[in-house]
Amino acid sequence: MTSVASLHDRLDLAGLDDLLSEEERAIRDAVRELCARRIDPFVADWFERGEIDDPRGLTRELGAMGLLGMHLTGYGCAGMSAVDYGLACLELEASDSGVRSLVSVQGSLAMYAIWRWGTEEQKIEWLPRMATGEAIGCFGLTEPDHGSDPGNMRTNARRDGDDWVLNGAKMWITNGAIADVAVVWAQTDEGIRGFAVPTDTPGFSAPVIKHKMSLRASVTSELVLDNVRLPGDAVFPDVRGLKGPLSCLNEARFGIVWGSLGAARSALESAITYAEQREQFGRPIGGFQLTQQKLAEMYLEYSKGFLLAHHLGRRKDAHTLRPEQVSLGKLNNVRAALDICRTARTILGANGISLEFPVIRHMNNLESVLTYEGTVEMHTLVIGQALTGLPAFR
Repeated sequence: MTSVASLHDRLDLAGLDDLLSEEERAIRDAVRELCARRIDPFVADWFERGEIDDPRGLTRELGAMGLLGMHLTGYGCAGMSAVDYGLACLELEASDSGVRSLVSVQGSLAMYAIWRWGTEEQKIEWLPRMATGEAIGCFGLTEPDHGSDPGNMRTNARRDGDDWVLNGAKMWITNGAIADVAVVWAQTDEGIRGFAVPTDTPGFSAPVIKHKMSLRASVTSELVLDNVRLPGDAVFPDVRGLKGPLSCLNEARFGIVWGSLGAARSALESAITYAEQREQFGRPIGGFQLTQQKLAEMYLEYSKGFLLAHHLGRRKDAHTLRPEQVSLGKLNNVRAALDICRTARTILGANGISLEFPVIRHMNNLESVLTYEGTVEMHTLVIGQALTGLPAFR
């Protein structure tokens, strides 16, 4: 049987570890150890049941390790690099996309929105508690009828004296039912604006979405706002239009560029181990040429995806990363990861659909990751516009 260490060594066939500093490898290894202890033994059961045991406890453990808003500075945030954050996302998603989504939504959407666009009072109120996991956030942008076209959202906020009153609904909201604060984007007479909405505000509710076949180890909710009255200082003061929410989405997409590789690596590890142990026609199937071709091609795509993620991470740390480059990474790496999982499933045969192995779980999860934070179509058109200078969205 292949030991984990030797398998990890062989998965560094391309020498990718040489691209990382000693500190970066230490952060990666620490997150990997946390996942092996706290998530991996339980996640298949969470997925099968469609719920995480004690999500608040898990969130506090992630916060204690500095993983929530880890790439932000101040207010109790760890202030780590973009590559550090990317490596953490990779390890979290090697356990499960739903767990990585919890961290991404908390740090790159809810916390980033408050950190980048909120008032000083909002930052002081929420960010330290969110960094430790004592408070959980969600991000309300997508609506039942408006996903890729958020500019036509129907959720609205109107002034009423010194207050704001919000009405509308958001859909497919990670962390919604367990959140303490919801970042909600709404139409106003001044354009689209963002609000920090305490979830105990009268009129706010977050029904859990059931019957998912993907991201089952993740809390997914609808947000309903029925005459939710907020004080005037609940609004983000200095941003209007789609600039606000899109800046947050760009942060989350960067995490997906890395995270999707974790699911791919987990599936590849399973395929290699299975191919060494499974015998047909008198020998391990890993000794057959067609199986080795599959493994080699899977590794090629994984290593190319890692090189792209690493390059984009270094650009982000140098403050030279552009949104279309994030689209490039998200489109390529999620699509490649899904293909790797599908190929791994063929190596495992019928066992590939069993939750005794992680492959079908990753494969199902990636079907959602392929779509959220920008569909294949939208990222394709972002790249197309960057190449031609011609917008093709309408």
